[in-house]
Amino acid sequence: MQTRRETLKRGAIVAGLLAGTGLFPQYAFAYNKSAFDAKNIADALKALGASAPVESKDVTITGPDIAENGAVVPLTTGTTLVGVKQLLILVEKNPSALVALFNVTDSVEPTFATRTKMGQSSDVYAVAVMNDGKAFFAKKEVKVTLGGCGG
Repeated sequence: MQTRRETLKRGAIVAGLLAGTGLFPQYAFAYNKSAFDAKNIADALKALGASAPVESKDVTITGPDIAENGAVVPLTTGTTLVGVKQLLILVEKNPSALVALFNVTDSVEPTFATRTKMGQSSDVYAVAVMNDGKAFFAKKEVKVTLGGCGG
């Protein structure tokens, strides 16, 4: 029986071998530091080469109306648009607005779920960035109670 540590170690070795042989997908290493360091939504989108987003019913964002614990706020995003390059989740009042970036291809269903940290109540945005740089968004307000006590 393998321990968790041994499994993680073997997984890292396999990933290293795949990366060394060029068999690992290139976009798996993609990381846009300036986008993740952006302090606001406009700067994050600019760093990703996206235009100003337009609201669309074809982009969805779901999450709790009230988050009892701001350290683990569950969010789900998706889109029915065709030609999406990236799907983003941004939290307006977080110190760094961009909290998740998902690269999308035609072979990937553009629906993702994650958990994020929110320090305060804020609008949360899902943005679909198209192959041509156009961007479409949906937003949802999430209220965060401090310590889960309604404060």
